[in-house]
Amino acid sequence: MAKRPASRRKPNSGKGAGTLRIIGGDYRGRRLPIADLDGLRPTGDRQRETLFNWLQFELPAARVADLFAGTGALGLEAASRGADEVWLIETHPGAVRALREAAGLLQGPIQVQQADALQWVAQRAPASLDGVFIDPPFAADLWQPVLDALVASGCLKPGAFVYIESPKDRSLLPPEGWISEKEKTSGDVTQRLWRLPRGLSDNSRLD
Repeated sequence: MAKRPASRRKPNSGKGAGTLRIIGGDYRGRRLPIADLDGLRPTGDRQRETLFNWLQFELPAARVADLFAGTGALGLEAASRGADEVWLIETHPGAVRALREAAGLLQGPIQVQQADALQWVAQRAPASLDGVFIDPPFAADLWQPVLDALVASGCLKPGAFVYIESPKDRSLLPPEGWISEKEKTSGDVTQRLWRLPRGLSDNSRLD
């Protein structure tokens, strides 16, 4: 979950002050701590419901990473809905502390790592992830660098999903060979679901 200007997304009724509410799965209704940082907002309930409806048959037994975890809204929700392994990648020390507290409360298959997302992706083993969530700080404009890193590393399995949140006016195209499956704009935010073709682990190896 990205850090955004406070005016971009208001806190919604699905969470109390300083907490994130899990909206589905094994931990449904659980409230978890989030860092008190300016502009840090969970992905809204409606956006999460849309996303996890898209992914409802894919998360059981999946290995996924929330590359700009922030509050952990996407990765923690994935853990609640049956993912076998969830990596929460975040650079901000305060956010990392809150993520580790939340992971400890759930006692699920969640690993929290304080790391740069691009470096973390570069170090992953080939074909080791079933999906990634990409919701970086909007002002940092990191969508293309992280997509390039994913292609170069080959860490996504054939058929893996790639979920992206961005401002609605930020144009993005999937890397060559990837499939654009879903797209929805709500307010100022666009949600995209892309997929690697089955039988290929990254496009840099296309003949």
